[in-house]
Amino acid sequence: MNPLRNDIAGRRKPALIAGTALVIMMIAAAFSYGYVHGNLLVPGDAAATLNHVTTSGALFRGEILGWLVILLCDIVVAWACYVFFKPTHPHLSLLGGWLRITYSAILGIAIMQLLFVQLLVGGDAVSSGFTQEQVGAQVLLYFEAFEQIWSVGLIIFGGHLLILGLLALKSGHVPRWIGILLLIASAGYGLVHGAQIFFAEHEGIGSVLEMVFMLPMTAGEAGFALWLLFRGGTGKRPLPSFPATSSPETPSS
Repeated sequence: MNPLRNDIAGRRKPALIAGTALVIMMIAAAFSYGYVHGNLLVPGDAAATLNHVTTSGALFRGEILGWLVILLCDIVVAWACYVFFKPTHPHLSLLGGWLRITYSAILGIAIMQLLFVQLLVGGDAVSSGFTQEQVGAQVLLYFEAFEQIWSVGLIIFGGHLLILGLLALKSGHVPRWIGILLLIASAGYGLVHGAQIFFAEHEGIGSVLEMVFMLPMTAGEAGFALWLLFRGGTGKRPLPSFPATSSPETPSS
């Protein structure tokens, strides 16, 4: 028997870990970004943003906590997906893991911008010589820096999804529709956030791209997470094995 032959059943534990972490991330992201961040930040209005953050301090700290949960889960998912797909293609799996770790590092830098906001609002910045308008301008700047830095990370995250999509299609046991949606999501992240960074003056481009790719991006990530959680590593059909690297077999006499 080829020693590199895949054992699907042996992938159940990393699939369960990755699926659980991804579901936790989706819930945390819905709270931190979908609910809190969108309600506190008023683009272009420093005074309103400062007022929201100041009057909703506990909610803002909850947002930061949610981002930290997402960061930790990202690291867990990077490891679990590497282990899950390693039998399919160890080099691609390793590259995918490193891309997600790189994204996680950039996300950590982005979260630091929110910690700077917390320092400005939580401390007595006004009595330190800053006017209310200056504090508001700095708070808005850090919020915008968070989003720009995160967008850079999400372009790299799109590369991670590209690797996952290729591995899913190559694996032989992950449903093909998941692999295809992951590839579409990869393109979506690259195009949407590339437009936000390099064509920021043309807001319509990013908005149109986001509308086009929002459904496949969400469906690809959510579908993959739920499949890992409930079906990953439970299949009976073996994964395709690598060609033997040893010398050709001698014909039997």
